[in-house]
Amino acid sequence: MLSAENPFVAVLHIRNVPEDVYARIRELARSEGRSMNAQVVRLLSDTAKGVRTSLSLEEALAAARRIRQAGRPRRGPSGLSLLHAARRGRERR
Repeated sequence: MLSAENPFVAVLHIRNVPEDVYARIRELARSEGRSMNAQVVRLLSDTAKGVRTSLSLEEALAAARRIRQAGRPRRGPSGLSLLHAARRGRERR
């Protein structure tokens, strides 16, 4: 039962997870700073709530085109500077 002392309601054990699925979840967990358990709980929660966790390639391209056509000035760091920062971060590990 859900309570202040025990906010968790169930334990779920999953067997026979394909290696590629496990590796992708591990990558997501690492990139988002979560444990594997926390990442799986988030993915299951989002899925159960009907939350989309990613865009299809077509949707992402359409969104990029809309932003480009809007002609709004850029805010924040450029994509290139973010890419360089991410690479530097990986090199330090």
